[in-house]
This record gives sequence, C-alpha cells and structure tokens, in this order.
Amino acid sequence: MEPEAVSDIEPEPSMLDPRVMDPDEEIVRRAGMDDQDVDQVVRVLEALRGWRETERRMSEASRRYMKLGDTDMRALRYIIAMQNHGRVVTPGAIAEHLGITTASTTKLIDRLAAGGHVNRLPHPSDRRSLAIEVTPETRRAARETVGRSHARRFDAAARLTPPEREIVARFLDDLANTDREPEGDPAAYTRTGDEVTAELLDRD
Repeated sequence: MEPEAVSDIEPEPSMLDPRVMDPDEEIVRRAGMDDQDVDQVVRVLEALRGWRETERRMSEASRRYMKLGDTDMRALRYIIAMQNHGRVVTPGAIAEHLGITTASTTKLIDRLAAGGHVNRLPHPSDRRSLAIEVTPETRRAARETVGRSHARRFDAAARLTPPEREIVARFLDDLANTDREPEGDPAAYTRTGDEVTAELLDRD
C-alpha cells in the first residue's frame, strides 16, 4: 500500500503528537486517553514550543541590541536585580549565581567594563572586595529590552485567575523535573515532545 499523499490543504501532523511519532506506544504510553485527550495534550506541547521560540527570538533580539552574549546578559540581569534590592554585588556573588569560575568571572567583568556596562567600585564594608554596579546607560537599555519583555510575561500571568496560576505553576514545576532520573523501571518513564522525537529519529 502506497503512503498517503500529503495534501496542500490539510495541516501537517504535529511532530509532538505521539500518535505520529510513536504509534506503537514504545515510549509514550497513552492508555486510557481518547483522541480528544491526546489532542489537548498536543495543543499544550505545541503552545510550549511556540513560547520557547518566542522566548528565543526575544532573547536574541535583546542580545543583539546590547551586543552581548547570553552569560553577559544573565550577569547584568542579576546585578540590576540585586541593585534594585539595595544589595552590594561582588565578583564572588556573580560567580556563584552564574556557576562559573573566579577566572571566568574576572574575564566577564573585564568585558562588561570595557563595553561601558559596569563599573568597579570599592566595596563599602570589605576592603578586600569590589562592588560591581551597572552603568545608568546599560540599565536604561536593559529596561527597554529585557524589562519590557518581562512586563509582557507578567501581564500574561496576571490575566489568569488564582486557581489557573496554581495549575500552571504545578505543571511548569512538573516539566522542570522531567530531566531527573526516574525511579524504578526506566522503561516505565513516560516522555513526550522533542525528547521523543529526537530518540525516534536516532533509530533511523
């Protein structure tokens, strides 16, 4: 039997749909779920993929605007947040937040200082350390890019009802834990989405 031709009118099947990528339920088990249930799950996964793509584009746009890499942007966001709370940011605090070495932190601060993004100042209470502060110009630029993006995300969450926020928070927490090793039989670990797609494609 020849494969059915793909119609130009009908939408392509979702690559996140286990009925498409795992029809024999070798990886994603969906016993007890009817097609409507699976359709809803796929819709959620597609929405997540759309959000990740939007987040990637916004992040790239912010980095291009400020001419900085991802780690540098993370450092600036951290320094700005701590300054907003009246905290003194040291090179050691930056290293701990980013999970990088002291040497890498020194190079990072050198780059940011050379680009006019941060200033090194004497620490107000520890003469052995330095205080790192974001310059007013970079603070304004970050506010116009990262700040406005965060405001739109906050608005989207604020439009939810309190019970809806609890459901979304639990769901996202659950997703954040999907990279942990499962207990018991690994074969019983249910996965969906890009992880399933990647594994199935690796078999070809």
